[in-house]
Amino acid sequence: MKIEIFGKDQCPFCVEAVTLAKRIEESTYTYKKLGNDFTREELFEQFPTARTFPQIKINGEVVGGFAEFKEFIKDNV
Repeated sequence: MKIEIFGKDQCPFCVEAVTLAKRIEESTYTYKKLGNDFTREELFEQFPTARTFPQIKINGEVVGGFAEFKEFIKDNV
């Protein structure tokens, strides 16, 4: 499972997402930071309905924010 986390500074849910991603066996994760690895415009290109951080993709598919990520992991891992 390939996890991509799009986050920003001072974001407790971004930290939670990384912590959860680290716990998942058989997976790799990448953390991308706003301002360093992507712009707001690039974020909205990939996540047009995003209103919160982090935004997460699994195997290239949009999952959503932290709540959706946590639910996905609960249901699929």
